[in-house]
Amino acid sequence: MIQQKAGAVEAPAKLDDGTRRLIVVLLAGAVLPLLDTTVINVALDRLARVFDAPVSTVQWVVTAYAMATAIAIPLSAWAIKRFGGKQMWLASLSLFLAGSVLCGIAPNAGSMIAFRVLQGLGGGMSMPVLQTLLVTSAGQRQARRAMAAIGFPTVIAPVVGPVIGGAIMNGLSWRWVFFVNVPVCLLALGLAVKGVPATTPEPRSRLDSTGLLLLTGGFAALVYALTSAASPGDLTSWSFALSALGGVALLVAFTVHAIRTRYEPVADVRLFAIPSFAAATVAMLLSGIIFYGGLILLPLYYQRIVDYSVLGAGGMLALQGVGALLARSAAGRVAERVGSRGMVLGGLVAATVGTVLFSLVEPTDQPWLTAALVLRGAGIGIVTVTVLGAAYRDVPAASVAHASSLGRIMLQLGSALGAATMTTALAWQHATAPAGSPPMDDFRATFWWLSVATVLTALPSLWLPGRSRE
Repeated sequence: MIQQKAGAVEAPAKLDDGTRRLIVVLLAGAVLPLLDTTVINVALDRLARVFDAPVSTVQWVVTAYAMATAIAIPLSAWAIKRFGGKQMWLASLSLFLAGSVLCGIAPNAGSMIAFRVLQGLGGGMSMPVLQTLLVTSAGQRQARRAMAAIGFPTVIAPVVGPVIGGAIMNGLSWRWVFFVNVPVCLLALGLAVKGVPATTPEPRSRLDSTGLLLLTGGFAALVYALTSAASPGDLTSWSFALSALGGVALLVAFTVHAIRTRYEPVADVRLFAIPSFAAATVAMLLSGIIFYGGLILLPLYYQRIVDYSVLGAGGMLALQGVGALLARSAAGRVAERVGSRGMVLGGLVAATVGTVLFSLVEPTDQPWLTAALVLRGAGIGIVTVTVLGAAYRDVPAASVAHASSLGRIMLQLGSALGAATMTTALAWQHATAPAGSPPMDDFRATFWWLSVATVLTALPSLWLPGRSRE
């Protein structure tokens, strides 16, 4: 029998009543941003038709939201200190509510994209604020158990989100994709007013506004450059060159600023000097590209090529979530035997095979494509869980909060780049295809590009800890 070491303090077997009540209150608000990232993807084809806009324009409904979420993550760290956790939880829910209402009444694609930025700011703040409130309530010894209890929406959202979005779009106006958030937000706000304990703000907390502006501008310029290249000829245009070079220059300036500033930067880039963390965060960025790129491409494929309804496309997309759910449950046990590097590389093999099949198999061979979706979802699920676990292995305890924030920023940036990359690739294929070629050829070529991105994720994964280091 293994005895407990002297002086060690055993964590309580159960969460206290106050923390359990707080979890229930927070779940009402936490579920909305998680579902939104999967619900909206099945609606893009309908939005493109309603607004009479190309997919390369409508994809900004996803990209703008993801970029706003990435910026909100470091902003929330300062805001929690400055205004308090409860106040920021109410603020994040209110922003998400306002953005949902405005998106629902948007008259055109441009206004909806602007309103999605507001919604993304609210959604991006919610998870860091939630984590802060839970850790404060449960304490460090119970923090892991509290976060596991709140993690259910994260696991189930990729499964039910596409089905919910498909069901709404199949029977109601597209506006209800956003209006459905309103009653849940109001319920969450009502519960939070009484159920979330107040926290003490720190009025003297300083925001790194220079770093935030440089980081935001750099991300926005790079993503704009990517989406503006609708054909190979656009690569020589002034708009592409200026936005691409400007984005790189702003990110370089941010890096110099973050290293030299005397104050706490919005993102501590010095953590990239840790090889395992650098490898894991780059893998996070690439895994965000391949996962969210697929969330854009697959619904379009099923609606435009296979001629499925919105609900049918949502049901097929949910199979990726089923694969991820099955893989996540087994990933922890297998990782102990093969190490993080082996787990990620194995997951990438599965994800690559699942993606390549969409380029090789005919749309009528649905049993093969169904298996491909489950396999792809399982592979990406293994990669995501393993990379998140490996990212903090060599990070000093005092820097874990910064590492967590930087990792979430990279993942959200990956989602924005994934949506932009796949729609740009699809537009390129259409622009360069011979006259009269079937639309399926465009999708086949784009799935090949998505497969290449999946394979490239293996490069940073080679620097992840192996079995001997685990």
